[in-house]
Amino acid sequence: MDIFLQQVINGLSLGSIYALIALGYTMVYGIIKLINFAHGEIYMIGAYIGFFAITALGIGFFPALIISMVGCAILGMVIEKIAYKPLRNSSRIAALITAIGVSLFLQYTGVFFFKAEPKVFPKILSDGRMNIFGTKAYISYQQLTIFVVTILLMLLLQYIVHFTKTGKAMRAVAYDKDAATLMGINTNNTISMTFAIGSALAGAAGVMVGVYYSAITPLMGVMPGLKAFVAAVLGGIGIIPGAFTGGMILGLIEAMVSGYGNSLYRDAVAFFILIVILIIKPTGLFGKNEKEKV
Repeated sequence: MDIFLQQVINGLSLGSIYALIALGYTMVYGIIKLINFAHGEIYMIGAYIGFFAITALGIGFFPALIISMVGCAILGMVIEKIAYKPLRNSSRIAALITAIGVSLFLQYTGVFFFKAEPKVFPKILSDGRMNIFGTKAYISYQQLTIFVVTILLMLLLQYIVHFTKTGKAMRAVAYDKDAATLMGINTNNTISMTFAIGSALAGAAGVMVGVYYSAITPLMGVMPGLKAFVAAVLGGIGIIPGAFTGGMILGLIEAMVSGYGNSLYRDAVAFFILIVILIIKPTGLFGKNEKEKV
């Protein structure tokens, strides 16, 4: 029981990171039906922004988190304007290939500027931990911070989407882009804002990963980015609560595989889940079957 509880705690911490990255995937897909495979690299850039903010400015966790989110939001808008906006009326395969190209560009630009060697992330959160209900399971302050920050950002995102003018515009564009344009909504600005919000969440995840694992590299976004995509598909791509739930489920499953099986299989399990969900329920846990005229 102690091992199970400990793996649940570990899984929720890992799932929180997947959830934040998956939210960016699902928001962009919901608006323009694009799988932004460069999203994992934005998460990597966010980790480096946080690293340099802490080491150069000597600031704490939360100011670094905010700086990273702002920096990644700007980067997300720049990528959208330069790489994706010119292809908005092109075929989906053209946009997909471009997304992969942007991903590779960011990876090796990171290698060029940051070098391939891992950088040790400064310890800015306490290494202390708390006992859970008198068991042998513990939750560290780092894990607790990651989980609480994720919940707060998820609630903030829900507020933005459902209770603000920007969120209303996002929902309108996602439902019918042409009709939204006819109703006076600036779809270009709405799409850019969607990229900004999703990228900001990925930046937050990057800082929290740096704090949690104490090391960052220019290629750190590849596997978490793919797993976050799996989480988004699992929950229902294009559905915000689905991305959050999918990330948590994937984190819990990986933790259980590592705790009770073999950690070498944790990556394979994620993609096995993707295959299973595409066969059994392609729309994901929260998705619904929709008719599409072709």
